[in-house]
Amino acid sequence: MHLRSFYSAGDNAIDGPYAWFRMTIAILIGTFGTVGLWAFVVVLPPIQAEFGVDRAAASLPYTSAMVGFALGNVLLGRFADRTGVAMPVAIAGAALGAGFILSSFTTALWQFVILQVLIGLGGAACFGPLLADISHWFEKRRGIAVAAVACGNYLSGVLWPTVIKLALEHTSWRVTFLGIGIFCIVSIVPLALLMRAKPVVQEADEMPGAQARRPGGRRPIDLSPRALQSLLVLAGLGCCVAMSMPQVHIVAYCIDLGYDIARGAEMLSLMLGAGIASRLISGVLADKIGGVPTLLLGSVLQGLSLLLYIPFNGLASLYMVSFIFGLSQGGIIPSYAIIVREYLPAREAGQRMGVVIMATIIGMALGGWMSGWIYDLTGSYQAAFLNGIAWNLGNVAIAFFILYRARRSAMAAVPA
Repeated sequence: MHLRSFYSAGDNAIDGPYAWFRMTIAILIGTFGTVGLWAFVVVLPPIQAEFGVDRAAASLPYTSAMVGFALGNVLLGRFADRTGVAMPVAIAGAALGAGFILSSFTTALWQFVILQVLIGLGGAACFGPLLADISHWFEKRRGIAVAAVACGNYLSGVLWPTVIKLALEHTSWRVTFLGIGIFCIVSIVPLALLMRAKPVVQEADEMPGAQARRPGGRRPIDLSPRALQSLLVLAGLGCCVAMSMPQVHIVAYCIDLGYDIARGAEMLSLMLGAGIASRLISGVLADKIGGVPTLLLGSVLQGLSLLLYIPFNGLASLYMVSFIFGLSQGGIIPSYAIIVREYLPAREAGQRMGVVIMATIIGMALGGWMSGWIYDLTGSYQAAFLNGIAWNLGNVAIAFFILYRARRSAMAAVPA
C-alpha cells in the first residue's frame, strides 16, 4: 500500500491497518490534549496560597475548565460529525496552547478562572470527538478501540502530574504552564493533520433491530433515542460526581493528612495508571458482553472502592486504595461511548457522545466544587466521600434499568 493511499484510507480500512494507525494517533492526541484535566489538580495548593482564597474558591478554575470541556465535547462533536475530526482537533490544539500560555501571565484568580474555560474547550476535541471518530473505523474490535482511545485521557493523567511535579521542584507553576502551552501547539496541530481521512458510515448503523446484521450495527432497545440519551446523561452526571472526589482532591486530601504534594501526585498517577488497565479490560469485555453490562459492572465497583477511602488513611493504604479505585472506575466513561454506538444513530455519534460526555464533565465539575464546599463546611473529606457514594448509587440504578430494557428488547427480537 502506498503511503498516500494509507493516509487517505476510506471504508475499506474498517478494522484494517489504517484503523489501527488512526487509533494510535488518537491516543497520542488524547494524551497530550487532555492535560488541562490534570494540570490544575497538581497546582491547586500553590494556586490557593498565591491568590489567598479558601478551598472552594481555589477549586473554581477546575470547575470552569470542566465547563469548557463539557461544552466543547458537544460543539466540537457536532463539528466533527459534519467535517471530520482533523479540523476541530487542530483548532482545539491551538486554543489549548493559548489558554495555558495566557494563564501563566494572570495576576488575579478571576483571570485564571476565565482562561481555564479556553483550556477546557481546547481539550474537548481531544476526547469525545476522537471516541466518536474511532468508533466508525472498527466493528469487530470497536470496544477495545474506543477504550484504547479513551486511555489517552488517563495516560495524560499518568504523564502530566509527574512532569508537573518535577517541574515545580525547579520552577514556578507559571513557567510550567507556559511550557505546557507551547508543547500543546507544536504537537497536537501536526498530529491532527494525519487524521484528514473521513469515515464512511454504513447504512446498517442507522437501522435498529433485526435490520442491522453486521457486528457493528444498531441493537434493539425499547427506549426512544431521546429517552436513552436522557438516561445516559443522568447516569453520567451521577457517576462523575462520585468519581471526582478522589481524582480532584487526592492531592489536597494528602496534604490535610500530613503528606506532601509529591505523594498526592503519585497517588493520582497510580490511580490513573490502574484506570488505563481498567479501560482496556472493559473494552475487551464490552466486545463480548456489550456496553451496558460493562457500565453496570464498573459503576458497582466504583461505589465499593469509594467506601474504602473512609476507613483507610495511612500512606501505604491510600496508595493501595487509589490503585483499587483506578481499577474499578476506569472503564465507565468509554462504556457510555460504546452504548451510544450500539443503540443510537451512527451519523449523530459525535454530537450524542458529546452530550453524554458533557454530563460526565458537569458531574466532575460539580463534584469537584461540591467536595471542596463540603470540606469547608465540615473540615473533613469524610462527608465528601459519603456524598460521592450516594450519587454513585443513582448511576447504578439507571445502568440496571437500561440493561433490563435492552435485554427485554433483545429477547423480543429473537424469532420464535
